[in-house]
Amino acid sequence: QVQLVESGGGLVQAGGSLRLSCAASRSLFSINAMGWYRQAPGKQRELVAAFTSGSRTDYSDSVKGRFTMSRDNAKNTVYLQMNSLKPEDTAVYYCNAVVVVGGIESQSYWGQGTQVTVSS
Repeated sequence: QVQLVESGGGLVQAGGSLRLSCAASRSLFSINAMGWYRQAPGKQRELVAAFTSGSRTDYSDSVKGRFTMSRDNAKNTVYLQMNSLKPEDTAVYYCNAVVVVGGIESQSYWGQGTQVTVSS
């Protein structure tokens, strides 16, 4: 199992910045994939950024160039640096981890979410 704890959300004005943190209960090297998702009221949860195979990081088009996902392996923590925030970035942000067990079964874990509100 993986426990994920997000922090760093809050209220910020448009154009401002926030950094979200996601602390995992186990080594990041034991986790096959990690990503940040968000869900705005009345909308489906969407992928924001994710570490994919190798050292590549993928971003949704809506945040590309403004958000940066990074990791600190020593702290078992991933981050989402969000710059030039817009009101449409307002959402609950979730951290996700996927662990592949036995090379077959994918287990997905979610944090509790952290609210990000961007005022205009």
